[in-house]
Amino acid sequence: MVIMALDHTRDFMHMGSLNQDPLNLTTTTPLLFLTRWITHYCAPVFVFLSGTSAFISMRNRKDITATRRFLISRGILLIILEFTVINFGLWYDLHFRILLFQVIAAIGFGFIVLSFLLKLRPGVIATVGLIIIFTHNLFPIIPFQDDSVLKAVLTPLVNFNQYQVTRQFTFVIAYPFIPWFGIMLTGFAAGKLFGYPIEKRKKVFLGIGLAALVVFVVLRLFNVYGDQSQWSSQKDGIMTFLSFINVSKYPPSLLFTLMTLGVMCLVISIVDGVQNKFISFCSIFGRVPFFYYLIHLYLIHSIMLVIMFLQGFRWTDMSFAPFRFGRAEGSGIELWVVYLVWISIVGLLYPICKWYGKYKLSHKENKWLRYL
Repeated sequence: MVIMALDHTRDFMHMGSLNQDPLNLTTTTPLLFLTRWITHYCAPVFVFLSGTSAFISMRNRKDITATRRFLISRGILLIILEFTVINFGLWYDLHFRILLFQVIAAIGFGFIVLSFLLKLRPGVIATVGLIIIFTHNLFPIIPFQDDSVLKAVLTPLVNFNQYQVTRQFTFVIAYPFIPWFGIMLTGFAAGKLFGYPIEKRKKVFLGIGLAALVVFVVLRLFNVYGDQSQWSSQKDGIMTFLSFINVSKYPPSLLFTLMTLGVMCLVISIVDGVQNKFISFCSIFGRVPFFYYLIHLYLIHSIMLVIMFLQGFRWTDMSFAPFRFGRAEGSGIELWVVYLVWISIVGLLYPICKWYGKYKLSHKENKWLRYL
């Protein structure tokens, strides 16, 4: 949750974010690259743990029908909010000239489909999830005919796609459903592991994490399968290492998934059962994830506008072209200032999320609070 705020702060405010790809090794710097790269861990962990939360919810309710109703209703709500409140928070465009299908909608659709699979054994669901994760990179090499109906149906479900529906309206599928649903399914199946005794649980997650990273390194070394782009030797060792870890998120490749979820499992094995001030601080945001998501998005975007106007730009300078966020050309702040703004935003949101977490806990009779 905290790292996600860094990504959005950089996206909205960094002076180079509108015209420079931070992962382009020919133009980036190590710090800029890593500022973007570290945030790769946000979405797959969100989706994985969304599946885990669905399993824990089902286990606690001991009622598949009630769990199914909850997942369907929550899924529908997430989809509606994605294409209204969240998309407006991204673009601040009253005309909604671009709609982005991203992680919240992917989770919403995942909940709906998952709700019909609850009677399957976790092992079966894990198998399906792993098959999706390990095989969806085969899709681009399948020799479909150009006019294939199957290709037309599967492409938006598997690949990043941008559709220019009209001259004034663009629909972007940034988080294609199938690969992200594979991650959710593995997260759901992993929910069973959280019922193990803590020492056994830590060992299991450690083993899974190490195995995932070993497979990642081996596949990446051979440059044969698992990612849309290959790594190559660069001008020095640091840039070569960055090339090695520069894997594809759109859609999440096999190597991207192994790298991110592998590290996630290692972190779980390390911090599970540990109590300290840092973990307590982070857990405040984790208790109210969707509330935090909505608030932080609007706060960061509003601060972007304030900075833009303080720099002398006007309303008429705002651009609502795709992925411009209303930013005026030439506006923005340096990367070190981005970090200062990010830390300030997290600090500001901490007491707000702490208050809401307590309010939510003390008002369990308000069932709608479960959705926020």
